[in-house]
Amino acid sequence: MTPEAKTKERIKRMLVSHGVYYFMPATHGYGRSGVPDFVVCANGRFLAIEAKARRGKTTALQEREMTHIRAAGGRTLVVYDTDDHFDMLRTTLQEMLDALYY
Repeated sequence: MTPEAKTKERIKRMLVSHGVYYFMPATHGYGRSGVPDFVVCANGRFLAIEAKARRGKTTALQEREMTHIRAAGGRTLVVYDTDDHFDMLRTTLQEMLDALYY
């Protein structure tokens, strides 16, 4: 398993443990390039997550998509396989779940 695949598995476990809806878009040439790895909905709020291995970098297409998501009112995170990044993801999910539904 690649380092990025391990990060994705760890993200999946956290999303499941928080009971949030998510899916992983698979474009395979048919969708839009640069879409983040995870699309998440928690308590009516939108979050897109890009998973990276420790030395991975987001591409220009990924940055463009995340900019569009933020401009539309969604949240984005780039999550590396480090404890501080998973703490950030855990905090973000809890904030989304604790917020009053709008």
